[in-house]
Amino acid sequence: MGTALREVRRVAERTPPSRERFIDLLRAVSIVAVVLGHWLVTVVGHDDHGELIGRSALPDLPWAHPLTWVVQVMPVFFFVGGYANAVSLDAERRRGGTATEWLIKRSGRLIPPTTALVLVMGGGALAAGLFDAAPARVRTVVWLASIPLWFLVVYLIVVALTPPMYALHRRYGLAVPPVLVLLVAAGDVARLLGHDFWGGGNFLFGWLAVHQMGFAWRDGLLPARPRVAVPLLLAGIGALLLLTLAGPYPISMINVPGERLHNMSPPSLALLAVATAQLGVALLLRDRAERWLRRTRRWTAVVAVNSVIMTVFLWHISAAILLTGVLHVAGVLPTPEAGSAAWLAWRIPLLVMCGVVLTLLVAIFGPIEVRGAQRPRRLSLPTPAGLARMASGEGFRPWLAVAAFAGVAFALLTNSLWPSTAPTVSGMPAVALITYLACAALLRLLRSTPPAAQTEPRPTPHARPPSRLV
Repeated sequence: MGTALREVRRVAERTPPSRERFIDLLRAVSIVAVVLGHWLVTVVGHDDHGELIGRSALPDLPWAHPLTWVVQVMPVFFFVGGYANAVSLDAERRRGGTATEWLIKRSGRLIPPTTALVLVMGGGALAAGLFDAAPARVRTVVWLASIPLWFLVVYLIVVALTPPMYALHRRYGLAVPPVLVLLVAAGDVARLLGHDFWGGGNFLFGWLAVHQMGFAWRDGLLPARPRVAVPLLLAGIGALLLLTLAGPYPISMINVPGERLHNMSPPSLALLAVATAQLGVALLLRDRAERWLRRTRRWTAVVAVNSVIMTVFLWHISAAILLTGVLHVAGVLPTPEAGSAAWLAWRIPLLVMCGVVLTLLVAIFGPIEVRGAQRPRRLSLPTPAGLARMASGEGFRPWLAVAAFAGVAFALLTNSLWPSTAPTVSGMPAVALITYLACAALLRLLRSTPPAAQTEPRPTPHARPPSRLV
């Protein structure tokens, strides 16, 4: 632990003056808000057979729906992702690398912590089977623990599309997001007409639109000035009021079971209006936040959170499940009615205890994410020599990298769409688990095997120093 803290301080102290520290703060705040939101909005009870069940409390809390305009911060994460991906892609190209090498290296921050969760879930499911646990029940627990993985499916695809989308940004600038917004609008119309399949493209178009705005911030097209920020804020709020109060969109920006149209899954025009308002607020706060983050302790805390941010996100549902299970077995699990005074009072100790459990999980699995951000050692035997040569070959690497990303996304999506009570031996569909592990191993091989032809870095005057946190 002491070594990790010293490393965090070292990274914080070496931060170049040109770094946009506010971006890192936004990333940390967005993920922490998601974690707290999931913990706060969950209600736990028992079914007719005395088994534990969990669900969203939002259907019972209509007064809380407007609050989701503030706490729905996933657009902030994708916006920050666009900024960070643009920075790291440019840095890779300045070093003489290619988009393929950037994509392969980017997988180091995303895949290893995810693999840890997948392996633990699979191992836990197999162990539960040895103790005659009901397979359907085990599948439900694994499905709940893997809820964060739905987000990773979309983000992996967005990351893989970063090179071509950034090229479009460089050529057409702020003309790209409106096109994506029009595609989202078309998807919303299809959903309103009952053709939900054609609205599924909004999962991609909506988040790509927000991601593009991160490119725009990074390239200076969105200066942190009131003349830019205030119109964005007012336009976002105005569109949001129009779409939700006069239009067909629900008020809640978090999916509420039973509603005809959802704003979050997939993203709707209403959610993009929220994203626009949030972008305006971020631009207004940028300069003040940058000054605030010049203090060493504050910036070190932001660096510490960002170094394990994927681990925090991936394991926060598991932390709640573990805590709930322990309290249930001990016979001290409160199950007050959602929205009652007892339920609201229980939120405070719940947050504290979930935070303690998550801290322990991050202490165990966080180092995997930290190591994943570094270049892995070159693989030695028993790696087949022919496979290693294929992984380093100039012609094969792009196809292998894209196929591996697609395979991981397919596996995680399959697990999310598989029925939550369908019995499976490992808690996940066999095809999903096998595909995921094979593609994760392929990405590990690609990261550890340098390309056949390495080019020397091209020095660029006044180039921004790369950072391991980007």
